[in-house]
Amino acid sequence: MKRDLENFGVLITGGGTGIGKACAAEMYSHGALVTICGRTEESLKQSVQEIVENHQDGGVIQYVTCDVTDEEQVLETVLAADEFGEGLDGVVANAGGGGAIVPYHMQTAEEFSRVLNLNVLGTMLCIKHAVPILRKSDKASFVGMSSIASHLTHLWFGAYPAAKAGIEAIIRNAADEYGPANIRFNAVRPGFIETEIMEGIPRDSEIFSSYIENTPLGDVGQPNDVAALVKFLLSSESRWITGQCINVDGGHSLRRGPQFTQFLSNFSNEELHGELP
Repeated sequence: MKRDLENFGVLITGGGTGIGKACAAEMYSHGALVTICGRTEESLKQSVQEIVENHQDGGVIQYVTCDVTDEEQVLETVLAADEFGEGLDGVVANAGGGGAIVPYHMQTAEEFSRVLNLNVLGTMLCIKHAVPILRKSDKASFVGMSSIASHLTHLWFGAYPAAKAGIEAIIRNAADEYGPANIRFNAVRPGFIETEIMEGIPRDSEIFSSYIENTPLGDVGQPNDVAALVKFLLSSESRWITGQCINVDGGHSLRRGPQFTQFLSNFSNEELHGELP
């Protein structure tokens, strides 16, 4: 295998599961010096072990526990990644997630803020503390994790679509701000990817069908599909690409968003459209 990220220092947030774990494995297999972080030490430790076992000729990998909404922890993690090997060259701000699936008029301020903080604030803090280090690299690249929900309606998803759209706005502005420092910023927009969190969607459900029926390639994506794009955006192959948000969704964005109304069967039609329960 071509090791085109040899000695490339990269930090991947949310690296213990799903897409983050796949990104870590992809970078490691290409010779990168990988630091993954997340809130759950057990999943991080297990991911490191599996990645090393499955890629005998990879780079080097370590893990750090970190809550990306805690600025002090983010700073400490960025510094740890910079000190691991030959410096920090790239960041994959993958940590994120959604919240309660209910209409906006039933959302709580606390839950809405939590989702915004996890996605938007977490990404911003990574940029804030990584940029002063990345500007020292001649191959600096930052990849944000958006979603097709940033521009395709996802009913009842609360703060999640707004959070992902916010990430894209940050990425575009950062690309403009830090282009003169030769730091590239891009984002990826995964569609329906077969991760642990999606296991809660039964394959015979209306929800699953709504994904498949609206995906021209007629299937679900794999974490490795996203990781391959992330690896490209980190590598020198994408040296002239910045400020872009790229779909990896099997064509889903050509049609319409998923239908999660089945998860809200306890609510009446009136309650879903504005009436208080």
